[in-house]
Amino acid sequence: MTSFYDQTLAFLYAAILAAVPLLYGTLGEILTEKAGHINLGVEGMMYLGAIAGFAVGYATSSPALTLLAGFAAGALGAAIYAFLTVTLRANQNVTGLTLTVFGTGVANFIGEQIKTLAPVGTAFMSEGLKAALTPLKLGAASGLPVVGKLVFSHSILTYLALLCAILMSLYLSRTRRGLNLRAVGENPAAADAMGISVTRYKYAHIMLGGGLSGLGGVYISMVTCLGNWQPNIVAGQGWIAVALVIFASWRPLRAVLGSLVFGALSVLRLYISKDVADIPAAIFSMLPFAVTCMVLVASSIRMKPENCQPASCGINYFREER
Repeated sequence: MTSFYDQTLAFLYAAILAAVPLLYGTLGEILTEKAGHINLGVEGMMYLGAIAGFAVGYATSSPALTLLAGFAAGALGAAIYAFLTVTLRANQNVTGLTLTVFGTGVANFIGEQIKTLAPVGTAFMSEGLKAALTPLKLGAASGLPVVGKLVFSHSILTYLALLCAILMSLYLSRTRRGLNLRAVGENPAAADAMGISVTRYKYAHIMLGGGLSGLGGVYISMVTCLGNWQPNIVAGQGWIAVALVIFASWRPLRAVLGSLVFGALSVLRLYISKDVADIPAAIFSMLPFAVTCMVLVASSIRMKPENCQPASCGINYFREER
């Protein structure tokens, strides 16, 4: 029988695994909102990244091309959003919702077609690709008690997500371009008057944010599901990522903690024995979304001015109206 220690360690490890795609989506949306745009299409971009990574991984067995394809697909979806909202000044909320519907439909259609047309018994993930994306073996470090399992036994995508959070935090607070981006998100007219190319900053960071969301999709299809496409594979994680942006107060490092909390909630049902509490599975399925609602309410009540959403979020900038 599994001991309480082993059960707890397994739960914490599973929580980290579940947190990774949430972190990618949250970081991508933070970058987008820092540019002054609310993109509710995170779910759609994650789907685009998931299907692109799945298809290219199946076709090439190349880890680099798999990740690049997922990133590019998410960035392409974000580029469509940017063209509609930055250039054509379409409504940001409607455009983001449309992107979610588009990405979900395209990904499910292509995924099912690949599975239907592939020969029976096909392994969609080659051994080489599986070895590159499954947890790394870091020698003696991976064998250490507790930290070996929780810190040194993850795939390259997990460490890349943490690195992205650290670099984004430094970028936004310590670099000139990061400060320029924050100026664009707070007051694009003032940034424009200072000689900052508002349109260029918006396009670049919206697309980069979409690419990060796409990597979250790659993680789901190629790591979580081990290269096996499933219908509705993202399962609402993009929506939780949008809410986590508020939970994290638009801070990349705080997004790491928020992703871990919601990752733990999403796997909790697998680690509570019916002998302890006979709770219906549906309760656990709705738990992350219920907590999301509570977080949104609590955050809006206790939000400090320095932790608020960028002032121009949701408002399209038209230079002639300065």
